Amino acid sequence: MLLAISQWFVTAAPTSQEAANVTLFSRLLASERHGNYGNYTTEDVECQEVGKVNVSLRCEFIRSTPDCSDSDGYIGYLDGAFCSFPPPLFPLAIFLYALWLLYLFIILAVTAEKFFCPNLSAISRTLRLSHNVAGVTFLAFGNGAPDVFSAVAAFSDSRTAGLAIGALFGAGVFVTTVVAGGIALVKPFTAASRPFLRDIVFYIAAIFLTFYVLYQGYITLPVVLVYLLMYVAYVLVVVLSTWIYQRMRHQSLAAPILSQPGDEYRPLIPVQLGTWQIFLQSLNPVDARKWRQKPWHWKILKVAKFPIEVLLRISVPVVDPDKEDLNWQRPLNCIQLITGPLLCVFCLNSGTYALYLIQGTMPIWALLLIIGTPLAVVIFFTTKNDQPPKYYFLFSFFGFIASALWISAAATEIVNLLRTFGVVFRLSNTVLGLTLLAWGNSIGDFVSDLTLARQGYPRMAFSACFGGIIFNVLIGVGLGCLLQMGPSKTVLQLDAHGLLVWILAGGLGISLVFSLVFVTLQCFHLRRAYGIALLVLYVVFLIVALLTEFGIIKLET
Repeated sequence: MLLAISQWFVTAAPTSQEAANVTLFSRLLASERHGNYGNYTTEDVECQEVGKVNVSLRCEFIRSTPDCSDSDGYIGYLDGAFCSFPPPLFPLAIFLYALWLLYLFIILAVTAEKFFCPNLSAISRTLRLSHNVAGVTFLAFGNGAPDVFSAVAAFSDSRTAGLAIGALFGAGVFVTTVVAGGIALVKPFTAASRPFLRDIVFYIAAIFLTFYVLYQGYITLPVVLVYLLMYVAYVLVVVLSTWIYQRMRHQSLAAPILSQPGDEYRPLIPVQLGTWQIFLQSLNPVDARKWRQKPWHWKILKVAKFPIEVLLRISVPVVDPDKEDLNWQRPLNCIQLITGPLLCVFCLNSGTYALYLIQGTMPIWALLLIIGTPLAVVIFFTTKNDQPPKYYFLFSFFGFIASALWISAAATEIVNLLRTFGVVFRLSNTVLGLTLLAWGNSIGDFVSDLTLARQGYPRMAFSACFGGIIFNVLIGVGLGCLLQMGPSKTVLQLDAHGLLVWILAGGLGISLVFSLVFVTLQCFHLRRAYGIALLVLYVVFLIVALLTEFGIIKLET
């Protein structure tokens, strides 16, 4: 593969079509240099055309074409691949990008498994939320951040509004088939019947509303408000139904006695550690006893995860209700009050907000440092090492937000990196949205939901599969269109992108109807056969969509 990439990149003799593109690009460059664009503009050129341009012009093409800009990430991957590496080393750039992509997956997995999910569980216990309520609110927010941000960015340009809907549909099909099927394979369980039916009904209503919008070819302000109000109604129904169910249960059954396994974490002989020892112990993610027992491949992976785990530990608190001390680590928790907000603001919009100057003098990161430092000092001198303060539960909300922002930032980098691979391998924007972009936006859902299922919360994870995507569709489309309309515009034109978007919408509708019928017939017992059937359904959908994109399946006119 690397040899093929190298041969593709160093091609010196373009074909006639390539020569035409080179001529077009040369005229664009000449027009830019002389300030006279004439009838040509770089806005009309897609980034995938870089493969048809001569080697000597590809770097300038990347830097001059607006479609090649990836300003929403920390790293300029396209500029790095085509400008920082000489042509003979281009395969090395792709190989390094592949390794970095793998490490971004590791970052997502570590953040979700050891920081996001534990804090979510702590919040659910603190607020006494059921798994279904937590799944459609907090977990949906954490999982849906990349999708919603991507949709808002796409809706900012009317030419890509249809792509935003296609990406949301593609991610919806992936989550309701691959992720939901993966949960059934990892942890077969019995789904709660009424919450499942409620989620399916709301989801199908959202899809039919989007069908109507696509058929009309435009969306109006009242319809946008219907999107947003539908999600508000959905959350209210979830909360109200859960409250009614718990009230009826308390009236008919005695309240269960909840016991926490605090004795498991209590040492046989109390050991008093100093503040510095507590800090070093809480910062070290390696258990020496476990290290000696694990195989070599586990050790290699642990070494790879070590830097990111230390960085996460020093910035993201984790509250554990199962421990007697709630995982209170006084010196580390105080430092997290300083480092956590700083890293959170640097996760927003690739650090742009952190560098914003307040009244042109003080950056936001400096203001957070000024606020966080005295707060950490006060908490340090008013608390003890062996006793968590009464307000320590608030740290779980802080840890949840911080880990969600970490997931969002990592997912954004993955989306940009996948887009780079799409440019290198000449994938169209539609295929990119259907496959790489949809997969990239759904990584957070896949990792966090399957992690929750493995940790014994399959109901919460399954609720998030549907509640999270309802959040993505209703809030993503509603908020994205609302921001694009502004105060004076009340109608937004949408480009449906032909047959493929209808196949995306149809595939999502079929997956929902299949789950509704299959799960109901199985009396809501989700077994591995259900998971396998969903995976097969996604493979069939993907094949049909790709055949449609490449023109093998098309409408006869």
